[in-house]
Amino acid sequence: MVMRSTTPIPTISVVVPLLDEEENVEELYRQVRDVLGSDSSWELILVDDGSTDGTPGILTALAERDPRVRALGLARRYGQSTAMQAGFDHARGEVVVTLDGDLQNDPADIPALVAEIREGYDLAVGYRLRRRDPLITRKVPSWIANRIIRWITGVPVRDNGCSLKAYRRELLDNVRLYSDMHRFIPALAVGVTGARVTELPVNHRPRRAGASKYGLSRIFRVTADLAVVKMIRSFRSRPLLLFTTGAFWSALVGIAAAATSVIAWTSFSPRKAVAFVLPGVSLLWFALAGFLLLLGLLGEIILPTGMRYGPLRAREHRE
Repeated sequence: MVMRSTTPIPTISVVVPLLDEEENVEELYRQVRDVLGSDSSWELILVDDGSTDGTPGILTALAERDPRVRALGLARRYGQSTAMQAGFDHARGEVVVTLDGDLQNDPADIPALVAEIREGYDLAVGYRLRRRDPLITRKVPSWIANRIIRWITGVPVRDNGCSLKAYRRELLDNVRLYSDMHRFIPALAVGVTGARVTELPVNHRPRRAGASKYGLSRIFRVTADLAVVKMIRSFRSRPLLLFTTGAFWSALVGIAAAATSVIAWTSFSPRKAVAFVLPGVSLLWFALAGFLLLLGLLGEIILPTGMRYGPLRAREHRE
């Protein structure tokens, strides 16, 4: 489902992923409209992530009623990051703003975030000053996760999980989201594009209707995604280093297998039969080492020069 807008190209695109938020969509639309005004300088992109309630029908009705609203529908539930990426792909504004569809993010904070982008920042990140969430299931895991993310990525963003952010359009052209990667956009932006990032305190409200879609099970997905982000930041411009490291350890295992084979041949151990297996194992590990080394060399050849040696702009972290 895609409802296309016929309005002039907007300057601000507001992207909102939604999952079973039929009780909140209308109020969300009204609040965004009241904040951004009655002209056509903005668009609201509502992305349905496979809702099973009345959300899709409400989105269609809103898009028909207001040409500034664009309704997108995913065939099934793909997750918040994929829904955001769908919104980014359809956004036309020079500034793109994201927020959750549960009304906990306050649309009244949008103008302040947009103003930071127009001052020259590439990404303005909101941080929830007084978070209105359960302590054990939401606040404590978030507190721990944010500190781990800051420590591993080196990007001093205090609230990676806050969806209320504003982006320069060009920044999103260099970042693709999948899994639960939306919370790592600041780390990817700084590591991949050298983006200038700032933070602003934003209002956070208790959920007024519907049920939270988050649970402790997402900790495992976040952990896996964090490992991927760390590898991207560390080896994106140096693929040979990554594959050489893998080749080194593979070769080391191959050497160990070969040495064990020699010892088995020269000993009178009843395990001498192992000597007939280990040479093949050793050859396999050496072959893997050679393959990884070739991959690293290939990565060095095809990696765009601009990506490797492009200028890095200084990032500024503001209170």
